[in-house]
Amino acid sequence: MLTRTLRAQSHAVARRNFTLSARSLSAATGTATKPTLTQSWQGTAVDGSETLHLIGGEYTAGDSSRWIDVHNPATNRVLTRVPESTPQLLKRAVDKAEEAFDEWKDASVLKRQAVMLKFQQLIKENHDEIARSIVLEQGKTFADAKGDVLRGLQVVETACGVPSLMLGDQIEVSKDMDTYVRKLPLGVVAAVCPFNFPAMIPLWAMAMATATGNSLILKPSERDPGATMILAELMEQAGLPKGVLQIVHGTIDPVKFICEEPRIKAVSFVGGDRAGKYIHETGSKHGKRVQANLGAKNHCILLPDANQNFALNSIVGAAFGAAGQRCMALSTLVTVGESQHWVDSLVERAQKLKVGEGFDSTTDVGPLITPQAKERVEALIQSCQDEGGKILLDGRGVKVPGYPDGNFVGPTILEATTDMKCYQEEIFGPVLVIVKADSLDDAIKLINRNKYGNGASAFTQSGATARYFEKHIEAGQVGLNVPIPVPLPMFSWSGGKGSVLGGSSLYGPRGLDFFTQLKTTTAYWRAEDALDTRATTAMPTHN
Repeated sequence: MLTRTLRAQSHAVARRNFTLSARSLSAATGTATKPTLTQSWQGTAVDGSETLHLIGGEYTAGDSSRWIDVHNPATNRVLTRVPESTPQLLKRAVDKAEEAFDEWKDASVLKRQAVMLKFQQLIKENHDEIARSIVLEQGKTFADAKGDVLRGLQVVETACGVPSLMLGDQIEVSKDMDTYVRKLPLGVVAAVCPFNFPAMIPLWAMAMATATGNSLILKPSERDPGATMILAELMEQAGLPKGVLQIVHGTIDPVKFICEEPRIKAVSFVGGDRAGKYIHETGSKHGKRVQANLGAKNHCILLPDANQNFALNSIVGAAFGAAGQRCMALSTLVTVGESQHWVDSLVERAQKLKVGEGFDSTTDVGPLITPQAKERVEALIQSCQDEGGKILLDGRGVKVPGYPDGNFVGPTILEATTDMKCYQEEIFGPVLVIVKADSLDDAIKLINRNKYGNGASAFTQSGATARYFEKHIEAGQVGLNVPIPVPLPMFSWSGGKGSVLGGSSLYGPRGLDFFTQLKTTTAYWRAEDALDTRATTAMPTHN
């Protein structure tokens, strides 16, 4: 259980004229009780208090005069609010991060390993509480929220092997001359995280950046900061020195600061195209390492020889899980030949999914993050019909009893062509677009013409077909009878094409490379110098 207690001054800041009714509290949590952490829990403040920055180990609102409301997507009632970062607060965050880095960079890999080992234990102990925060603020089902935490935890568990991960290379390049390579931290680094994975993606950055010896400034999404705040508290309980991890809140201003501040050496980003392109361009211009993971349009080819029942169930789950708000969601199905006749069965399965609030254990599809997201998704659905496509299953106007104000859109299936807006844009909602192809080659060419390249998959029972698909498809992550081919953390995230800028990875060996720099040393210790004191003036040849 969490044990942190706020200092008196933090309590004074954390209470303003900002309260929730008992009814809204009950609607937000499914019960009339507060999450079972502590009375001063820094995560989702369902009692109406504020979620603060974490600067140098202290919770503070800073000097902000602007606050951002955090809503429950199922009710649109306010849960908490976060302060917009100011330049003064952001500068102080970097000051504290620099101070902490001076000590943390010299911490042994065994000390860093001990922190990671304790951290993963604390995440497991508080798994359900973190997931509840995600349900409240992001809207996922509780089961999906637990998966969000688990996929982040797996990277933390991998970081527990940091002594092996940080091993360098050494060889005697010439007689009595050694060259060896060390992996060293960069310094102060930053991560800008999206709303759709409030635990997983912050955990990727927390584990990879700090285990390698950096100090980290992390900006969670202003829409659902609670899980990050819990995880930050757990990291300090695990023994991470104060200041190694800073949490700052806000929208555009902190992102601009992070990209331009010269003391921040690297920026990791996951999110949309517009922000990602800005961060990559601006950060790179200011001499930073930048890895930016942008939009996606993940395709799946359904071949006539596939196991029909398994394939259709997998496609429905991958398309509509998390209400389609995943960068690896299956958003486009390419039917080939006779598999086009399976669409009616696909629609029937999608119709059976229940739309509802995330704490309802029977819910399959939760709400979208904001009313604006709902409006955009519904407009893209309508655009399909306006441009001559077909709406095979329409999730607009779905009603969820007890939640009249939620951002709900039900599972939707569109039949379209590749020149339509609903195909060309990332919808980021529970919408599956179906396009047709006459052959496997036509399907592969269709996918390869798309600007994105996060992932692509195929369902077939033919090994030869699978191998051909894998060889010719232009996507960084390929699934064979796997609709969401995200690699486990012993491998690297490897999205491609327009889905990635910067060419690095979020975790795995390439993620480790992103957060470290190499120092190569060549040393000459002549064996004869132990006894021979005679000098020579000849040019050294190192033979």
